[in-house]
Amino acid sequence: MTENEISAIVVDVCYKIHIKLGPGLLESVYEAILHHELTKRGLNVERQKPLPVLWDGIKLDIGFRSDLIVNEKVILEIKSIEQITDIHAKQVLTYLKITKMKLGLLIKL
Repeated sequence: MTENEISAIVVDVCYKIHIKLGPGLLESVYEAILHHELTKRGLNVERQKPLPVLWDGIKLDIGFRSDLIVNEKVILEIKSIEQITDIHAKQVLTYLKITKMKLGLLIKL
């Protein structure tokens, strides 16, 4: 399954979650439901996966954790906030660079 196919499923599921629950819940609630719904659709979903930085042949545990990683191809960063800012986009870009993945979705629920 390609990154685009995965993202189409993710967007569809997020839309359904948003319609049913609306905004205002904690991120952990949306994360758990999204994990369940994507797994139910046959996707491999890792939750709160540590993302070390590799530098000079060593792993640096900086404390980065991705909310969800789908099929080892797509990073999902979930936010339950009023407004997305540049720092949230930088967070996703950082995760993409250190994992060498091609697609990250910043999802505001």
